[in-house]
Amino acid sequence: MVLNLLLNPISAEKRPWQMFFLGVIFSSLSIILSLVVFKSHSSLVMIFLSVLMSFPIIYNTVKYEEIKDESQAPEKTLLKEHSKALEVFMFLFLGFLIAYTLWFMFLPQEYLTVVFSAQLETITNINTIIQGNTIQAAHLKPIFFNNLRVLSICVLFSFLYGVGAMFILSWNAAVIAAAAGTFIRENLAHISNYFGIEFAARYFHIFSVGILKFMIHGFFEILAYLVAALAGGIISIAVIRHVLGSDKFEKIIFDVSDLLIISIVLLFIAAMVEVFITPRFF
Repeated sequence: MVLNLLLNPISAEKRPWQMFFLGVIFSSLSIILSLVVFKSHSSLVMIFLSVLMSFPIIYNTVKYEEIKDESQAPEKTLLKEHSKALEVFMFLFLGFLIAYTLWFMFLPQEYLTVVFSAQLETITNINTIIQGNTIQAAHLKPIFFNNLRVLSICVLFSFLYGVGAMFILSWNAAVIAAAAGTFIRENLAHISNYFGIEFAARYFHIFSVGILKFMIHGFFEILAYLVAALAGGIISIAVIRHVLGSDKFEKIIFDVSDLLIISIVLLFIAAMVEVFITPRFF
């Protein structure tokens, strides 16, 4: 991908905010191409294309992190170094999220139901499970274990495909965007009679609230998936680089174990926030 030549892992970790714009570009191009080439299946094809475009920079970043693990640096230093890669991944995810949300808001209805058909179906299924958007304390256990299942898939995909977890993350970005976009479109319908500065202010307010509604807990949840994806990717790269069974590999296993523990803790925090904090604001 030509755009990936603009960034290598070192420059990406120095300026992770640039990944936000790449995320916007990649996801927007993916939606356009999916509509042109595979319109009837665009809701899944756009996810695949977004991941395909992101693959080189993400793979090289994970490889760069695995090389750090082979050094003699203490674990605390390694975790600090890994945080730079997590910033890269998070900004890319935010780029996906904002772009998908904007496309959801402005696409005509006939295109909207095609481009986000699978994501809207997923939201309907989730709402059915939690009985019409009402989240209660009793949902803590099923929410946590469902997210833990997704986290396990992230680790497995990263181990088998290097950066396979990016598919899960891109999918989650599209689902959150569809949920936020639905909220925004429904609320904008109530202020359609307003124009000018007042309308612009309300428009910006609703967009911000729509994103915030799903990202208060979503931030911790996505961060947990990213940490798990990094852990699985590091193991995958270590096997490819033939360090299996060496002293370096033992250090890598120790580092990956720490990352997995951190991801599970973050996932539990996300579930707690989703059940006990988010409903208080929305």
